Amino acid sequence: MSDDPIRLAEFRTKFRVEELAVSTSTHWTVSVRPVPSTLGACVISLNRFAERLSDVTPDELADLSHVVGGLEGRLKDLFSYDRINYLMLMMVDDQVHWHVLPRYQEEREFAGETWTDDLWPKPPDVLANADRGTVGYLAAMRDALTGF
Repeated sequence: MSDDPIRLAEFRTKFRVEELAVSTSTHWTVSVRPVPSTLGACVISLNRFAERLSDVTPDELADLSHVVGGLEGRLKDLFSYDRINYLMLMMVDDQVHWHVLPRYQEEREFAGETWTDDLWPKPPDVLANADRGTVGYLAAMRDALTGF
């Protein structure tokens, strides 16, 4: 297993994990994705540094199952997503994490804005909606998702 507290801190700063956290378990943190590619986009990240999925322990994987279940339930209750995509690209950020992107066939409303998943049913654009990553949206989404 790898351990690099400096790289972990860099990742957590880049993704604003502490500021945008909605749930923290023993091993994982769910935070609002600073670039909200789709409505309700989040990041699930390991609470310690690991650069490969094979570095994740059985206990961490078991905990991940509970985290994912809670997040999916909250997103379904709030936005009634049609599908959900999990992307683990790790090309730039080599910390174990997933981008969680709810997908929608039809428009959704949140915080006074209309959201349209323009690429449905094709793969998502992870850089879409960068302009929607405003303090107001991020805070509203964090507040809506907190506590699952």
